[in-house]
Amino acid sequence: MTATTEFRLDAGVDHPLERLTAGEIARARAVLVAAGALTDTVRVVYLGLEEPDKHRLAADGPRPPREVRALLHDVAHPGGLDVRVDLDAGEVVRSTRLDPAADGQLPVLDEEFGLVEEILSTDPGWLAALEARGLDVATVRVAPLSAGSYAEYPEESGRRVLRGLAFVQESPTGHAWAHPVDGLVGYVDVVDRTVTRIVDLGPVPIPTESGDFDDPAVVGPHRTTQRPIEITQPEGPSFSLEGNLLRWENWSLRIGFDMREGLVLHQIGFDDRDRGRYRPIVHRASISEMVVPYADPSPVRSWQNYFDTGEYLIGRYANALELGCDCVGDITYLDAVIADEFGHPRTLRNAICLHEEDAGILWKHTDLWAGSSETRRQRRMVISFFTTIGNYDYGFYWYLYLDGTLECEVKATGVVFTSAFPDDGYAYATQLAPGLGAPYHQHLFSARLDMTVDGVHNTVTEVETARVPIGPENPRGNAFTHRVTPLTSEATAQRLADNRVGRVWHVTNPGSRNRLGNPVAYALMPEGLPELLADEESSIHRRATFATKHLWVTAFDPDERYAAGDFVNQHVGGAGLPAYTADDRSVDDTDLVVWHTFGLTHFPRPEDWPIMPVDHTGFRLRPVGFFDRNPTLDVPPSRSAHCSASAATARETLPGADRD
Repeated sequence: MTATTEFRLDAGVDHPLERLTAGEIARARAVLVAAGALTDTVRVVYLGLEEPDKHRLAADGPRPPREVRALLHDVAHPGGLDVRVDLDAGEVVRSTRLDPAADGQLPVLDEEFGLVEEILSTDPGWLAALEARGLDVATVRVAPLSAGSYAEYPEESGRRVLRGLAFVQESPTGHAWAHPVDGLVGYVDVVDRTVTRIVDLGPVPIPTESGDFDDPAVVGPHRTTQRPIEITQPEGPSFSLEGNLLRWENWSLRIGFDMREGLVLHQIGFDDRDRGRYRPIVHRASISEMVVPYADPSPVRSWQNYFDTGEYLIGRYANALELGCDCVGDITYLDAVIADEFGHPRTLRNAICLHEEDAGILWKHTDLWAGSSETRRQRRMVISFFTTIGNYDYGFYWYLYLDGTLECEVKATGVVFTSAFPDDGYAYATQLAPGLGAPYHQHLFSARLDMTVDGVHNTVTEVETARVPIGPENPRGNAFTHRVTPLTSEATAQRLADNRVGRVWHVTNPGSRNRLGNPVAYALMPEGLPELLADEESSIHRRATFATKHLWVTAFDPDERYAAGDFVNQHVGGAGLPAYTADDRSVDDTDLVVWHTFGLTHFPRPEDWPIMPVDHTGFRLRPVGFFDRNPTLDVPPSRSAHCSASAATARETLPGADRD
């Protein structure tokens, strides 16, 4: 791995990929103030580490400068600034003014969440709509929702607009999502502080059933049948942490955190003991974007499409995780430090959770001929964080396994977005409770994987099963094989998964061979669930084109970091992966980035109300010929002192169990 001794960084920063410190954020703020870029009316929408180029990291010579990127929005004027600050030199080295009509708006500010409700609360049209429904404005909460970009609203071009849907909060601790005020939406310019449009289709009955899932009167008494589960590691965890460098078993990586992307993993590699060397696999892994497109064509909802990463910044809403609730076992927590909207450092306590856990059987065989019986337990290293974006909560989990597998899992929970549900039914929503519906929608994520499988010269091949017809070479018709297709250009590497033929994609290194003479590889194993379902002519299709393919492969460019582009909010579309691949560069035996779309198509169930049990989605990266043999042969037998009680003993001691 890259040596760190030559880097002369701030105290507590031992490597150029270390997470930003509070001192560095304060220094960046001072530079921005001194340069006149950060004034009383300017807000820091985003501030993050400008990561050094991976090639420069690997090269000898002076360390790269420690730089940050800041996105600044003036609440008094349209537009924004994209600024780069050199922390070593203490100066702004780049400043670009954005054109909101062409470039899109900067992400939504925290202070704008309450602003939408505040502006609507004094608007005569909004108040008249609430009065017609018999509602007191003081009890109405307004969800501040990103506006998208629609040609039928030319007056919104260049203006900073949010849309507001209303919900009734019956008490200060009540969950308002249970009581949607349907048929009504307000459009708000948050710079001019004006209401630009009220869409009112007329009063609709407001669902009355409580959604207070934490109220004993609603949920009833808690069950008493559960006994404690204790997960302990008496000798401590098996991993070590030096700064942001994690070492576990044969794995090593650096843990980063970004207020836009959340968890970022760097320099993921494996210490191959058979080959006697460290082997890189992924230089950078992150969730570069996520979009939640809704399927309800109603005039008050047809615009609902949220880019939670690019429009809201999922990292800044990281939960403070709690032992025994969010994480169970021997847990190590890491704080993250981000900038608040005035540029001051803000610590996200316990933002990152590290632990290892048992993962079932690793391998097992009982051999009658040899008289042997051997079993090994699988375990995995877990690196995770949870974030709350409005009504939904998302957990992002990265797993490292003993056998060299890397897995990403997203857990979706929280409260589904609600609507009224008509008595005669509705084709685009589920009825959750009397009069209460939830529109159909998707949760689509784009993983950006800067691959370095045994180095930076990689090629992606598509591998799928192939039937062989009966013939002279297959007289009984039992044969099948696989088909391998190199994806050598950015255009040919735009692919859909196909579970009918078991389609996977191998990231290979043609210049690195295993002992059998084949290129080493890691396979991307997709779930193969539906891609973006919106029509090809729709606005969301133009803006979230990344989600129309399960696979994209691009030639490496450090400036190409986000699947939907840098500035997503109110962008007209075409940015991100469509623009990155427009020149159809070669991705054959070169430095490349793999982008993988995965996610859920959610037809809500009654069981998802009033709070949704976790749903899961994700993908795996699995070694295929990367190792010369099973890399877990040296895993020892389990030596745990724990064993389970017999069924009879357990039955005898269960509350209420019959006893002989």
